[in-house]
Amino acid sequence: MPLEGFSLDQFSHNGESYPIYRRGAGPGVIIMHEVPGITPEVARFATLVADSGFSVFMPHMFGTPGKPNSPGYIAKELLRACIRKEFKVLASRRSSPITHYLRALCRSAHKELGGPGVGAIGMCLTGNFALSLMVDPSVMAPVLSQPSLPFPVSANKRSALHISDSDLACVKKRVKEQNQKVLALRFSDDKTSPPERFDRLRQELGDNLETIEIDSSTGNSHGISKSAHSVLTTELINEQGHPTFNALNRTLKFLHENLDTLVAS
Repeated sequence: MPLEGFSLDQFSHNGESYPIYRRGAGPGVIIMHEVPGITPEVARFATLVADSGFSVFMPHMFGTPGKPNSPGYIAKELLRACIRKEFKVLASRRSSPITHYLRALCRSAHKELGGPGVGAIGMCLTGNFALSLMVDPSVMAPVLSQPSLPFPVSANKRSALHISDSDLACVKKRVKEQNQKVLALRFSDDKTSPPERFDRLRQELGDNLETIEIDSSTGNSHGISKSAHSVLTTELINEQGHPTFNALNRTLKFLHENLDTLVAS
């Protein structure tokens, strides 16, 4: 059954098929949910994006839509993702195979809606997928929220980007030749999305990368936990002046900056 306020479609490509939850009108934005799935907090974020003037496409890749978050639920779905062939959770220089399907979804949304292209927001396990999706020219507003692959189990993997060398070369070409912008978000003490990864992103993308790193160190002024992880969903405090509220607003503005003006022209 659809989530409340969302319609339910199906999109298939090259033998793969996933349910797609849709909401809103305007330029397309593909939202790739985090582990453990489309929780109420993820659905809330997707609703905020749709209400800001976008057509949200949210593929259901794992978990149970609408099921509340819990440690057991996270552990169960994380284990399932680890053994599925669509996700290469330890790959440092490979893109997950599911990104081919997601690129096709981006092209389909762009073809349906027109305009300059679509936005792509990845979170946690799907965070770096938004980078891989930039290989497709339809993706005009990529957002990487707490990108967590490959799992940072070694020094090398903490700085890895979970993208193939050829895909990264294509991304860097777009950044250089088309002045493509990229937005990335994390909490400062998040060990699953380590600072070395953001240092690497800066090294590869230069000034075209905009980063938001919210203070989650001990004693921070907003009382954010050192274990805080999900910037736009679980940890989002939708109140004026809170750093996560500011991150949400910057994300929405970034989407508008890269999609709206070009649509109008």
